[in-house]
Amino acid sequence: MAQAKYLTGDNTAIDAFLDQFDVFLLDCDGVIWSGDHVFPGVPETLEYLRSKGKKTVFVTNNSTKSRQEYLTKFTSKGIKSDVEEIFGSAYSSAIYISRILKLPPGKNKVFVVGESGIENELRSENVPFIGGTDPAFRRDITPEDFKGLADGTLLDPEVGVVLAGLDFHINYLKLSHAFQYLRRGAVFLATNVDSTFPMSHGFFPGAGSISFPLNYMTGTTPVALGKPSQAMMDAIEGKFHFDRKRTCMIGDRLNTDIKFGIEGKLGGTLAVLTGVHQKADWEAEDAVAVPAFYVDKLSDLRGLAN
Repeated sequence: MAQAKYLTGDNTAIDAFLDQFDVFLLDCDGVIWSGDHVFPGVPETLEYLRSKGKKTVFVTNNSTKSRQEYLTKFTSKGIKSDVEEIFGSAYSSAIYISRILKLPPGKNKVFVVGESGIENELRSENVPFIGGTDPAFRRDITPEDFKGLADGTLLDPEVGVVLAGLDFHINYLKLSHAFQYLRRGAVFLATNVDSTFPMSHGFFPGAGSISFPLNYMTGTTPVALGKPSQAMMDAIEGKFHFDRKRTCMIGDRLNTDIKFGIEGKLGGTLAVLTGVHQKADWEAEDAVAVPAFYVDKLSDLRGLAN
């Protein structure tokens, strides 16, 4: 099995690494920050990369925020960015539904299991939806709900897609609606299928943990539109027109970020140890992916500039 090259503290190796690439695709959770905590030196590292003529694109599976909401967070944390260099799974999903998925007439509405980030990106693509943050779905299920869902009277006949993302208010009522739509032939999509996500120096259930009960109920697997889906890679390439061989994916998860870069045939992948996976994970015999390079933290890429 290939060995990942350790770059931290090796300034010559860091310079050689940076010279190989023109574009860096960066995950956010576990790389840039954990929750609201920005890792030390990250803003300066991003500016350092840009000062060397590198293009930075933020590629996140977190669907709870839209691109504009991510820009607000970047700005509040002292990180310079632009909405056009942010590519999230909520945006990727909206693009897929509006421009790629061919829905039959009268079935163009989406039932959302997720937060406002999904809703805002669907609005940006003029995709109608229900569910999501609607307070009508943030309550306990009632006997009347069971009856109306079973006979279909509580279902919207225009729903043709169920889109599941990270939902901080998931409940039995939402899952029941989604299940009934899927039983009646709705397309099953997921913003991403991460099992966990990093927050406040710990880990919590991810979007995959939200969609998995629906997977289990229906026996079907959703089309995932976040990393490592190559539909997302194609969409990013289509927008930014980069040379894959001169592009590197930086992330903390082997099964999403690193696999995304490898399957996308990028020139390189870099793992950071500030998130989900550690060195022992890719050294295991059953490792899902092995990065080409790794550092302790993103700011190590500044090398002598530190």
